[in-house]
Amino acid sequence: MVGNLRLGIAGLGTVGVGVVKLVESRQEAFINMFNKTAMITAVNARSKSRDRGVSLDKFEWFDDARELAKSSSIDVFVELIGGDEGIARESVTIALENGKHVVTANKALIAKHGVELAKIAEANNVALMFEAAVAGGIPIIRVMSQSVIANEITHIAGIMNGTCNYILTTMAKEGRDFKDVLAEAQAKGYAEADPTFDVGGIDTAHKLAILTSLAFGTEVDFDSIYIEGIEENTAEDIKNTDNLGFNIKLLGMALKTPNGIEQRVHPALVAKTSSIAAVDDVNNAVYIESKMLDGIMLEGKGAGEGPTASSVVGDILQILRGQIEPVFITPVAKLKPYEKARMNRHEGGYYIALNVKNKVGALAAISERMAEFDISIDSLIQQKDDGDDVVIPVTIITEETSESEIRAALKKIDNDGFLASHSRVIRIEKFA
Repeated sequence: MVGNLRLGIAGLGTVGVGVVKLVESRQEAFINMFNKTAMITAVNARSKSRDRGVSLDKFEWFDDARELAKSSSIDVFVELIGGDEGIARESVTIALENGKHVVTANKALIAKHGVELAKIAEANNVALMFEAAVAGGIPIIRVMSQSVIANEITHIAGIMNGTCNYILTTMAKEGRDFKDVLAEAQAKGYAEADPTFDVGGIDTAHKLAILTSLAFGTEVDFDSIYIEGIEENTAEDIKNTDNLGFNIKLLGMALKTPNGIEQRVHPALVAKTSSIAAVDDVNNAVYIESKMLDGIMLEGKGAGEGPTASSVVGDILQILRGQIEPVFITPVAKLKPYEKARMNRHEGGYYIALNVKNKVGALAAISERMAEFDISIDSLIQQKDDGDDVVIPVTIITEETSESEIRAALKKIDNDGFLASHSRVIRIEKFA
């Protein structure tokens, strides 16, 4: 039976302060629910003097997270520092080796070093929990490890970055360009000063790597994920696809195929009639498909003080209950090697945007190239030229075809001399 838990919190940024507030405000409720509690005994951050809007006077202060990680004054090390190397990785390793449970919101750390850390945790019979690392306040890991654990998951997908979803939503609603909306997102605090990890799809890929392991019982393999960001999406693409009945979303997806498991992050067209198309602004959503349940979707806030702190404390209370489970649902020794399905074997529908030079035979030549690679065209739309008699915008929607055929056809089309700029491609994804 686990008694009271003593918590050491490393990192007192937005989420760390949120955890302090939540734990301190819920002491009476914890005791009523569990007849014991989880209490903060020690903290660590870079600056002791900084005003964080919450009193830390009664907690032992550590200047070094690594010292906190092995302190005899804590049972649970709560890592909220961030980053996949350096102090975060060192302190989590030290905590696990010293028999401390670890709760973290650090998706990069788990995506890059999760298997290594899981081995240490399981060898020392302690928990390593990271609900907050994947989708903020959405309890997706709890659902996968408990509610749908009996099911064979075949497909998992999600909108897992609020910054990108806000940008794409605003571009669609207001017809503005990517750079303009990104600047607004930065001004509102939705995007970092350096937004590369967000808009480049890396943040989503970190989260997807974790979900893939949980869903399919495989080793975490971030490096095998195909990644595209949203930087190349234009207001023109959003307008065109809107007219065709689609919304553009940055999705992280993993699914079983006859060729292995696909892991990919990229912008995708989703039908406006689907539930995931309606997830707007900074909200996140995760979709799970299994043989018994068909499709279910969880939606909520994916970041911020409250949602993320809620998931962190939820993990702490699981430990308080004595519920110590394998880190990736499947014991780490039984995780299967990840079998990568090559991206060029992916099959689906495609949106293709072409700025075609106004030359005789140009459209016929493009259609011939498509036929050369057995690509069936569902629709070809010649946009209004708006008075431009030099370039004609053309939108093509294909039937299902392979990535390799699309890429080969477009390479030839790009080199045929009929385009004023390179072709743009967005994959089409189907959801209930």
